[in-house]
Amino acid sequence: MLNPLRQMMAPVRRLMVDAAEVPGDLESITRIASSEEAHPESVGMTVEGVDAIWRAARNMYATGMHPGLSLAIRRHGKVVMKRAIGHARGNGPGDEDQEPVPMTPDTPVCLYSASKAMAAMPVHLLSERNELSLLDPVSHYVPEFGQNGKKNITIYQLLCHKAGIPTINFEDVDAADLLLDTKEILRLLYASAPEKPGHHHAYHALTAGFVVADLVEKVSGQKFRRFFKDNISGPLGLRTLDFGARGRVLQRVATNYVSGFRFAAPVDLYLRRAIGTSLEHAVEVSNDPRFYRAVIPAGNGVATADECSLFFQCLLNGGELDGTRVFQPLTVRRAVAEVGKPEFDRSLLVPLRYSAGMMLGDAPFGLFGPDSARAFGHLGFTNNFIWADPERDITVALLTTGKLVLGLHAPFLLNLLYRISKHCRKLSEDEQQARLIATGMV
Repeated sequence: MLNPLRQMMAPVRRLMVDAAEVPGDLESITRIASSEEAHPESVGMTVEGVDAIWRAARNMYATGMHPGLSLAIRRHGKVVMKRAIGHARGNGPGDEDQEPVPMTPDTPVCLYSASKAMAAMPVHLLSERNELSLLDPVSHYVPEFGQNGKKNITIYQLLCHKAGIPTINFEDVDAADLLLDTKEILRLLYASAPEKPGHHHAYHALTAGFVVADLVEKVSGQKFRRFFKDNISGPLGLRTLDFGARGRVLQRVATNYVSGFRFAAPVDLYLRRAIGTSLEHAVEVSNDPRFYRAVIPAGNGVATADECSLFFQCLLNGGELDGTRVFQPLTVRRAVAEVGKPEFDRSLLVPLRYSAGMMLGDAPFGLFGPDSARAFGHLGFTNNFIWADPERDITVALLTTGKLVLGLHAPFLLNLLYRISKHCRKLSEDEQQARLIATGMV
């Protein structure tokens, strides 16, 4: 089935900026942690259903849009899928004369904006400890933030993209270059004037994350990264999950690649509006070691797909994982509760549902597949998907290394989301209620 697919795609790929070379034998570049995967029937699934999900993932990879792809799925807390296909580096556009390195389930990947879901939780944890209130103005804890009309913007508004600072005037300096200078970007942010704060959703691609980190540091007395490791990722045993990467983790991080349609000038303008720079430059910066030595809470989280699945399993469990509790159930409920009604996002120019830190699913079809109104998670650079769906009792992490907005992968991605929803059936109402009671999420 895949060979005809590749033959059909071949002439169209010539119209692309870049695409990975898809090997004829996909089994040779597939890595499955089979010893860790539970039998499908033990979690209410079928072998055929799991095979259908993985076949959809393989077909998505076969488009050539993603040199590396990693997929992790848990159901009822058990590993259903922990797999990868492709290469972490060495088989992407521009990789000439480089030795290909296989993508594995343990390959760290840059999460991009999916980092926001993780970055929001330290704020919620400080709220749980009564060290701050989400309804307080940010300026109560970070006085510098209150300049030029931002004095009354609340922490809650900051987390749900209603602070009115989705972008700022970077004074003719590329935003991607400023990512490496936290002090300067905070200076510019604090000096900026907001645009109708509290009135509209406007996706804060990078800006809010820096303020969140400064807020956490001011309140806790710890560096943001240290607070996250000491209070969240460390207790949960998530050794790779971090903001940035260092040492051996940095050496293993998958390379990101530009792919997609050649003629995408409107898309480039769209990205410049959302993130302040071009697609090509954003990807170039994200492969720079300096990028990983920085702490960019809204955009440089690093983790394996399996660790992302575990993080969301903790939230799905009401803040507990394998006997270790890091959040109270009420804290999680507040973090995933919808903010107002669905609204047209003025930055991304699409209708979206938000919580204070998460993107939410929808019905009949949402970000996380069909009939996913109670799902919560986040997207990262359009093609990283991390979410939990309480109605299906699943956590999913799909991490990819191709960075594009327009490409041949789109129908295959939609099919993958559909297969996950289809083959991970919804629990009965009684089962859902029992799970909510058991986790304290009622």
